[in-house]
Amino acid sequence: MESFLTRLKDITTFIFDVDGVLTDGSVFVADNGEQTRAFNIKDGYALQLAVKLGYNVCAISGSRSKSIIHRLNSLGITDVYIGARNKDERFKLYLEEKRIKATNVIYVGDDIPDLTVIQLAGLRVCPADAVEEIKAVCDYVSPIPGGKGCARDVIEKVLKVQGKWMNAEAYSW
Repeated sequence: MESFLTRLKDITTFIFDVDGVLTDGSVFVADNGEQTRAFNIKDGYALQLAVKLGYNVCAISGSRSKSIIHRLNSLGITDVYIGARNKDERFKLYLEEKRIKATNVIYVGDDIPDLTVIQLAGLRVCPADAVEEIKAVCDYVSPIPGGKGCARDVIEKVLKVQGKWMNAEAYSW
């Protein structure tokens, strides 16, 4: 755990899967077929704070639901990729476009579609309820399930290590 915390000092970028990480994985389907999800408000606070503090924040999802874009855009996250069938390729393109080193990236995933992409990140993280195959390759397993504050846990840890959590300068906008 100590080496994980030490490694947080170089993090500049958070990349999240959506279903099972930023949501609890539940999908609600209306009579017209529209799918909706529930996002955690504490995760939302941490996500928008990370954006305001200048971190790169990105979401890569296999889902095609535009509600994901609407929610994350409302938090200031503009790098939202839905319908990503090849998360590895999207991850690599994102890093190339933004000129980010993989060693400065935390990827948070929870299920088999994240297995190869999570291994490309400098730090690999998953929620408490991730599948065993993901837990086996992670540097940190949050004690919090997906959609219940896992993103907040990860972001808060980085900000605390970097001296930006509850820093008056960070909240003066």
